[in-house]
Amino acid sequence: MKFSVYQISRKGGRELNEDRLGYTYTRGAVLLVLADGMGGHPQGEKAAEIAVQVFTQRFVAQALPRLDDVAAFLEHTLYAANQAIVDYALQQAMDDNPRTTLVAAVLQDGQLHAIHSGDSRLYWTRGGHMLKRTRDHSCQENAELFKHTPPNVNRSVLFTCLGSPTRPIFDTLGPEPLREGDRVLLCSDGLWAVMSDDDVAAGLHGLALRDAVTSLAEQALQKGGKRGDNVSILALEWETSDDFEPTQVIRTEALGAEPYASSFHNVAPGDLADDFDDEAIERSIAEINDAIRRTAARKPR
Repeated sequence: MKFSVYQISRKGGRELNEDRLGYTYTRGAVLLVLADGMGGHPQGEKAAEIAVQVFTQRFVAQALPRLDDVAAFLEHTLYAANQAIVDYALQQAMDDNPRTTLVAAVLQDGQLHAIHSGDSRLYWTRGGHMLKRTRDHSCQENAELFKHTPPNVNRSVLFTCLGSPTRPIFDTLGPEPLREGDRVLLCSDGLWAVMSDDDVAAGLHGLALRDAVTSLAEQALQKGGKRGDNVSILALEWETSDDFEPTQVIRTEALGAEPYASSFHNVAPGDLADDFDDEAIERSIAEINDAIRRTAARKPR
């Protein structure tokens, strides 16, 4: 299995970056996960961090090196992440729960599986064209369900997320067969709120993955302006061609004795810079890998 992957998270015009994202892979599977902590509720960044941690830790514990049932893993882990956020709020005696949106994808056996709750999105493109994208859990994206909503109601408001006292609603995608060169992009609303689906698909095409992702983030930041939202993007190219020199290809057989590798950034909210520098990335990877090793050593639930 081989692929290219790149991620970026920028603060935009907000005081805090409440987005969290990361990827983890074994010899047989890849996990991508992105969460966007919700403003209007306390500690959105903590809810996002918990959600990504739960997905990462459960993936490492269960992908040995493949997941037995990808759909079940995604569904059960989403519920586990939701419960972990609720439990955190109870432990902290909070008056209101932290909340987050979430989108996660697993690529295994040449197929794409995904799950999402809220309005963090997944785009799947091929040759610069959109194949599929997730549909937000908002009144606007589900007009047929909310056709009687009064006109003065904000139709972009979400009707589900992780961390709410009610059981989260989610949608799934896949399994979908992948082809060489397909690109999968996960993002927070800081990207899609200012760029059309066609813009995203076109922006992913024609450049090495790192360059494409960086360009999309910069465009979103410019369009968002001083009041723009956080912009976080995590993208993967499947079976990257060996002759594409600007692209760093990951070959899972190169893991050696390690059962997995991870890029999850566990950065304290006050320490988050406009972009992650190389030293911060290496420190974060080392910290989360140590935590995941301890989790993986325990018996999977």
